[in-house]
Amino acid sequence: MKAVIVFLLALVVALPSGAQTASAASGSQTATQAGTPGSAGAVPAGSPEIVQSDSAVGPDDVLSLTVFDVPELTRQLRVGTDGNIRVPLLKKKINVNGMLPGEIENAIADELKAEGILVDPVVSVAVLEYHSRPVSVVGAVRLPVTFQAMPNTHLLDAITRAGGLTENAGSDIIVTHAITTPDGKSTLINQRIPANKLLIDADDSVNIPLHGGEEVRVPEAGRVYVIGDVRHPGAIGVHDTTGNLTVLKAIAMSDGFDGFAKKKKAYIFRREGSPDQDGVFVDVQKILDRKIPDVTLQANDILYIPDNTGKRVTLRAIEATIGLGSAAAAAAIYTHP
Repeated sequence: MKAVIVFLLALVVALPSGAQTASAASGSQTATQAGTPGSAGAVPAGSPEIVQSDSAVGPDDVLSLTVFDVPELTRQLRVGTDGNIRVPLLKKKINVNGMLPGEIENAIADELKAEGILVDPVVSVAVLEYHSRPVSVVGAVRLPVTFQAMPNTHLLDAITRAGGLTENAGSDIIVTHAITTPDGKSTLINQRIPANKLLIDADDSVNIPLHGGEEVRVPEAGRVYVIGDVRHPGAIGVHDTTGNLTVLKAIAMSDGFDGFAKKKKAYIFRREGSPDQDGVFVDVQKILDRKIPDVTLQANDILYIPDNTGKRVTLRAIEATIGLGSAAAAAAIYTHP
């Protein structure tokens, strides 16, 4: 009899412990199920890839809207040209122009509550496509292109998308973008980036970020035109602005004087000068004898080598003779690499 009583007491003590264990196990299983991916309101598999971004949206951008536990509201939305989106069930349009995805989430949630549609909505917004952040790359590039600036887009990315610079590219890359002045007005500014510093020196300080709305221009290199009594008259590209192209180099790149050249003389005509100018005299012989320094040439200069008659000409006569109505026309004579 005593043995039976002891057994019953032991059973009573053991039961609560077992129930507690079962309850804990049940709670653990419930928590695991609640955290399982694929709960109601998630974006269905196979949906477009989301652009991870904390950047502001604008007209024509495509957004992914998810309202958890309300699959009827989960869909893609395109921002209108006026910056508004229309969410199903909402009477009021929501202007999202210039907003971050997180701010759009709050705006939609507030409006769902204000119109009495949901008590405590959980809203998620992500950017699927950008169409409001164009960057244009034009000029002396292999593939002029316009693309949408994604987060963390830089100038080097833009040049790469355009296939790199051509052999006629100048020494600078010009980036035009808008800034807001202290009085609230928007104005365009040009930022000049040395191409060698970006592409050869890999200087990160000039690899500026692009946010959309910029125009990247790569001007062609300026030219110096060598005419008169040289073996190969024509246009020579000036690929830098460091003063490397001089009178002697230009003559050498034109394969030197021909047999009738008056080797002691040359004339430099500046295109911004008077059409009737006689040119700036250069004593080539003294340069060769190292009595005076070589003369630096500028883009669009005309270097004229007279023949042995020493006949003088004017800029107007040169342009009329060789058809130099514009600087680019001289390339028709002969273009040096």
